[in-house]
Order: sequence, then structure tokens, then C-alpha cells
Amino acid sequence: MSADLPAPSQARGVIGLVASACTSCMICVRECPTWCITLDSHTEQVDEPGARRPRSVNVLDAFAIDYGLCMYCGICVEVCPFEALFWSPEYEYSEVRIADLLHDKTRLGQWFETVPDFEPLEAGSEVKVKKVPR
Repeated sequence: MSADLPAPSQARGVIGLVASACTSCMICVRECPTWCITLDSHTEQVDEPGARRPRSVNVLDAFAIDYGLCMYCGICVEVCPFEALFWSPEYEYSEVRIADLLHDKTRLGQWFETVPDFEPLEAGSEVKVKKVPR
């Protein structure tokens, strides 16, 4: 593909992450057939006004995808119930060292900026849905 031509809108390039939307449920990690996703979190107690007791909340500490192992199947994007993972059309992210293909949550968050807005499902529809970072 020429550098002058944009990638098609359906292209599967790289996966972007919205870290604030991730609840550390581990579904993407469990469903990944190549085990290329790693996730680390801890639990915190959150006091809510009017609640009888504090609520436990998982806090995301680390999230990484090893693109040296990833087969770009998209299962992680499909199974995420909180829409924390998105396909980005970016495809030029080669590295000199294979170890640099391990993208952490900061780098995955940068890929989210390249995720295009969603197009309507029907050709004549006026409704456009925008991506919304959480």
C-alpha cells in the first residue's frame, strides 16, 4: 500500500485502548487465543454518599498487547463489554527490535486518537455516531 493512500475504513491496523473505560474484567485476556494481552489491576474501596458500606472497584494498573504474538483476530475488541478496545486503521508501526512491539496502555491510548468516527449503518441515514473517550 502506498504511503499516499489512506487505509480503507474497514482496515484492521492496530488496537486502541480507552484506559478509563477498562474495568479490568479480564474477558479480553481470557478470550485471546494467543495470550498476547496482559493486564494488571488492584482493588480499591470507594465510599459513596448514602451507601451503607464502601464499594470495591478494580483499578487498571497495566495493560499491554504484544503485537509480536497478536494474530489480529479482533476477538478482544468484540468481547469487551465496556467498549474499551477499538480498531485503528494505522498500520505503520513497525519496530527495529521485536521487544518494542509490546505496546503498553499509554501507547495503546495514543492509537485511540486515530480511531475514525463511526459511519451510519444505512446509506441514507442522517445519524452519525461519534467515538467517545471515557
